[in-house]
Amino acid sequence: MSLNFDEFNSVVKIFEKQSSMLQDQPYLWRKIDDKYSLLTWKEVRSNVERFSTALKNLGILEGDRVVIVSENRPEWQIADLSIMAIGAISVPAYTTSTTNDYEYIIKHSGARCIIVSSHDLAKKVLPAVLSSPMCQTLIKINDDNENYDVPITVHSWNSLIKENRNSDFNLSEIIKNHSRKDTACIIYTSGTGGNPKGVMLSHGAMLTNCEGAKHLLNDIISTLNKVRVLSWLPLSHSYEHTLQFYKMGIGAQIYYAEGIDKLLVNMTEARPHIMTAVPRFYDSLHTRISQGLKKQSKVSQFFFKETLRLGKKIYFNEPLSFFEKKFNGLLNKIVRKKVNKRFGGSLKALVSGGAALNFEVGIYLSALGLPLLQGYGQTETAPVVSANPPHKIKLDTVGTILKGTKVKIADDGEILVSGENVMNGYWNDPKATSSTLINGWVHTGDIGEMDEEGYLKITDRKKDIIVNAGGDNISPSRIEEKFNIEPEIAQSMIYGDFKNYLVAILVPDRDYAQEWAKDHHKEFNLKILNQDPDFIKMIKETTERVNKKLSQIEQVRKYLLIDEEFTVENDMMTPTLKVRRFKVKEKYQSQLEALY
Repeated sequence: MSLNFDEFNSVVKIFEKQSSMLQDQPYLWRKIDDKYSLLTWKEVRSNVERFSTALKNLGILEGDRVVIVSENRPEWQIADLSIMAIGAISVPAYTTSTTNDYEYIIKHSGARCIIVSSHDLAKKVLPAVLSSPMCQTLIKINDDNENYDVPITVHSWNSLIKENRNSDFNLSEIIKNHSRKDTACIIYTSGTGGNPKGVMLSHGAMLTNCEGAKHLLNDIISTLNKVRVLSWLPLSHSYEHTLQFYKMGIGAQIYYAEGIDKLLVNMTEARPHIMTAVPRFYDSLHTRISQGLKKQSKVSQFFFKETLRLGKKIYFNEPLSFFEKKFNGLLNKIVRKKVNKRFGGSLKALVSGGAALNFEVGIYLSALGLPLLQGYGQTETAPVVSANPPHKIKLDTVGTILKGTKVKIADDGEILVSGENVMNGYWNDPKATSSTLINGWVHTGDIGEMDEEGYLKITDRKKDIIVNAGGDNISPSRIEEKFNIEPEIAQSMIYGDFKNYLVAILVPDRDYAQEWAKDHHKEFNLKILNQDPDFIKMIKETTERVNKKLSQIEQVRKYLLIDEEFTVENDMMTPTLKVRRFKVKEKYQSQLEALY
């Protein structure tokens, strides 16, 4: 049953209502002994009430901050709801963060307790906890019989749940005092430009977003009896964090993925109707499908290319001949249905957010029958601002403005956002708050425009614009998109502020380079290949191909080939897979300058 999110005072009240009505129906699914096993609404509620009691018994008070560091799993949501239920504030953190990151978040938020899922994470987190005097309690979810000789209290999740099985915690009563204005969570931004800021999101901010999502996806959801979703984007990301409450409000069954390496397997098991991901996932999907096609028969390749051709004609509203219509109907059965089956066979929509989607990738997947809804938002807006409606998708835009959200374009082109979905401010940072949130409007730092149908188009990131020596404003992301879609290139970064021309860092695609080395009877070693004259010639041809699609001032004159990808682990990417430009520049500055 889908609820009206505008009628509720907190996200916990949504859960209380649904768990009262749906009781023994399946809700959360997780892998146990290589098989998906379920928790009913009633079981999840029992665990929330027990864990809420445990937190209170540990001295966690209203307004206290509690950090969560865990992979997506039922305990994540149970912890999140329990923290909010007692009026405390949850502080999600990425499992991929470093000990220094954890120390910053724990100290900056003033957290009094931290919840971790495993021994490996505990080892990373404990040094940070020990240097943060306010945090005296660690709760570990996995039972692995590991002991810690540390001067803080370490509790077992399962022990706390068992100890409080006779809890008289009344969820219905305690949440009556919640207010939509109350801060529910502090989500630290990814930090593409330095230390992350703690974004305070209210219950009302997230509920407004959920109501907007309900209106956006109503045409899809209303046709389904029981909605299944696969959760794999980290719950520490504001996008997935808010969406868990939308899924809750529509009574969906949530399957937790085991990780990106098991994603396609989990999709065939869960058979999701909707899945959300960041553009980097769709880029890799495009590459994987394209590379796999090369190994298919000539007949299969022909059918595939025709599917793309006719799919693109349909997207651009170009008329199909009588024969093309019939042939397209056949391709629905022999190509598109087969593609959808690889992803579970039930997909109604793929949602993209968190960064700009490559237009060519979007067209490619849509032509294959995977409807892709690109959206836009920021952590500061809880997070979704706009998204493409399923009935009319315009992939060169980020869709129409979500219900309950207001958008205006400033004189300099910056996108400004207002509404209940706007943050309460940055935690413990009034200066940053006052420079971002002005008269109720979030200054996003993104440049955009509205088209004649009310669709928002992002043209660039205000602070990422390159100003060349001639004073021209150049969008690096637009150029990078064109490089990254080439099969030879995995990643790129454009450089050239106040310079006479642009240069680039190029990371060759590992799989492509391996095939190239095999075909040319060369050793596969990227460091060596990057010095190989034939390999360099091939990359030069790729660069020339890309330059033909660009204006003269956008063209890349020289480039630096590197063998190390930008990753979260080497700090070159944020946990949401956006390139940390300042970190990349920091590392390669002298080599980039040597190109001039």
